Amino acid sequence: MRILIKGGRVVDPARQLDAVGDICIADGKIVSVGQKVAGFQPEHTIEAQDMVVCPGLVDLSVRLREPGQEHKATIDSETRAAAAGGITTVCMPPDTDPIVDSPAVLELIRQRADAAGHAHVVVLGAMTKQLTGGEITEMHALKRAGCVGISNGMSAVQNSLVLRRAMEYAASYDIKVFLVPEDSDLANGGCVHEGTISIRMGLPGIPECAESIAVGRDLLLVEQTGVSAHFCRLSSGRALSMISRARHDGLAVSADVAVHQLHLTEIDLADFNANCHVRPPLRSQRDREMLLEGLRSGAINAVCSDHQPHETSAKLLPFAETQPGVSGLESLLPLTLRAGVEAGMPLVNILALLTSGPAAVLGLDRGHLAPGAVADICVFREHERWRMTPETTLSKGKNSPFMHWEMQGRVQHTLLAGKPVFSLQAEPA
Repeated sequence: MRILIKGGRVVDPARQLDAVGDICIADGKIVSVGQKVAGFQPEHTIEAQDMVVCPGLVDLSVRLREPGQEHKATIDSETRAAAAGGITTVCMPPDTDPIVDSPAVLELIRQRADAAGHAHVVVLGAMTKQLTGGEITEMHALKRAGCVGISNGMSAVQNSLVLRRAMEYAASYDIKVFLVPEDSDLANGGCVHEGTISIRMGLPGIPECAESIAVGRDLLLVEQTGVSAHFCRLSSGRALSMISRARHDGLAVSADVAVHQLHLTEIDLADFNANCHVRPPLRSQRDREMLLEGLRSGAINAVCSDHQPHETSAKLLPFAETQPGVSGLESLLPLTLRAGVEAGMPLVNILALLTSGPAAVLGLDRGHLAPGAVADICVFREHERWRMTPETTLSKGKNSPFMHWEMQGRVQHTLLAGKPVFSLQAEPA
């Protein structure tokens, strides 16, 4: 289909472009940006006046719950929700059931994602077999099969020798490692940030040093092995400072943060709201301020949803027994816009955290609007206000602490390889 996106504010962070213009699309690719090509006859026109047109968003951490936990969500339901959030590429951690430690599981996920057709799905392979932290996997085989990197999911490898060997293996085949830093002994089964709030609530806490000590160890091993590494979903300002310093010193490291860490703190736990039970936990107001400064300074390369949909009953137990995680696909864009404005950032820099930044982390040729690129595109109204409710949320997971918040910035259209996969007018009110 030949599509014309007409008169929108085109924002392409990869090229530092921010100008009003047209985008012509044919055969699933971008033909031109700026001026309409002479003689181009569109079959479909999207009137984008007073809207922002940007690359489709790239989300670094999305649990689709399939295979293995289809009672929570499915690839079809969650990629449909991703499209509603303007997200065209989602990255799955390896902690499915079965775990992504063999090419066969990756192929199963690819087939189901292709059948759904709402978003590109890329996958991280397991660093250790069954994510137990013991025996490393055949990472090269996983890379050949299509994995974009390796990770041990939420189960950080505690044995430093095993982690070193895994990094050496990955470095020899130019495979990026994705690290969720946590010292499990210091975390000690906690469920909230260790501090005055956890003491007052009588809940076991996870100290900030459980993250920063793990980051320190991991950085030393990255330096030792020469591997390219990405630190996932940081929660503390100290850990971010350590990574920023290491990058300044020449280490090939990057970092992301989950969007809920930019808005919520331990104070939001005061009423035992189980939708605020996340891991790593919500930290202090000072940590939140330092993460916002990390957005502004460029220390943070990407913002992700850390999407973890749950069935209703998973959040109805006593707080410490509830399952951690937030359903965040459809709120990723407006919450990132809000955080970026609070940090004093221009729109082009805010959108870089959702497009070119995460695409670069994954090593994908996405997240930009250059002629010839695959036409993954998000069209949204920057200043439209709306409320997210369980009734209008497409994700099967309704476990969001942002339900009924007033959002600003609403997706109107999403195109995947030139194919319309979401239009707000076509969805029920």
